[in-house]
Amino acid sequence: MSNPILNSAFNERPFEVQSAPMTVNGVVSKLGLMAVLMALAGGITWYQFAIGNVDKVNMLMYGGFIVGFILAMVACFARKATKYVIPFYAVAEGAALSGVSCYFEAMFPGIAVKAVSLTFLTLFAMLFLYATKAIQVTDKLRGTIFTMTVALMVFYIITWIMSLFHINIPMLYGSSPLSIGFSVFVCGLAAFNLLVDFDFIEQGVRNYFPKDYEWFGAFGLMVTLVWLYMEILRLLAKFANRR
Repeated sequence: MSNPILNSAFNERPFEVQSAPMTVNGVVSKLGLMAVLMALAGGITWYQFAIGNVDKVNMLMYGGFIVGFILAMVACFARKATKYVIPFYAVAEGAALSGVSCYFEAMFPGIAVKAVSLTFLTLFAMLFLYATKAIQVTDKLRGTIFTMTVALMVFYIITWIMSLFHINIPMLYGSSPLSIGFSVFVCGLAAFNLLVDFDFIEQGVRNYFPKDYEWFGAFGLMVTLVWLYMEILRLLAKFANRR
C-alpha cells in the first residue's frame, strides 16, 4: 500500500463476510460528506479574507493545519476512532486549505479555481486509467510508489529543518526549470497515489472489509487529493512567476 494513511489497514485482511460490509457507494458518500464539510469551513475562511480580517484567516489556516495533522495521526493509529475524527479533520483541512488558497489568490488571481479544476481533472483521469486497467496496480508498483512517497516525506522534513537555519534548496523555491520539474514530478507522484487509493477501496470491497473501512478509504483518498491540490497550487504559482 503506497498511501501511508492506508498502509496498516490494507494489511489487516481478509475478513469474514459481515451483514454490512464495505461498499464503493459507502466510500463515495463519506467522501462527499468530507467534501461538503471542507467547503463549508473553507467558505468561512474565504469570508474572513474578503472582509480583510487577516488575523482570523491566519488563525484558521495555521490552526487548521495543526488540528488536521493531529486528527490525521489519530485516524492512522486508532482505526476505531477514525469515523469520529474524520469529519473534524475535513473541517480543519477545509479552513487550512482555504487560507493558503486566499494568499495565493491575492498574488495570482484565478489560481485557486485553476488548481481545483486541475485536481478534479487529474482525479477523473487517474480513475479512468484505473477502471480501464490501462495502469494496473501491482505489488511492485505499490512498493515503488510507497518508497518514493516516504522518501519525499523524509526529504520535506529535512528541508523544513534546514530552513529553520536559513538553508534553502533551490529546486523547492523560485520558478527555475529545475524547480518546476521537481513540482511536476511531485504532482505525478501524488496522482499515482490515487491509483493505490482506488485499489485499496476495490480490495476492501472484494474482501468484505468491515463497513467502518469506508471511512478509512474516503480518508486516504481525501488526504491524497489535499496533497495533490497543494502541489498543483505551488506548480501553477511557479509558472505564474515566470511571466
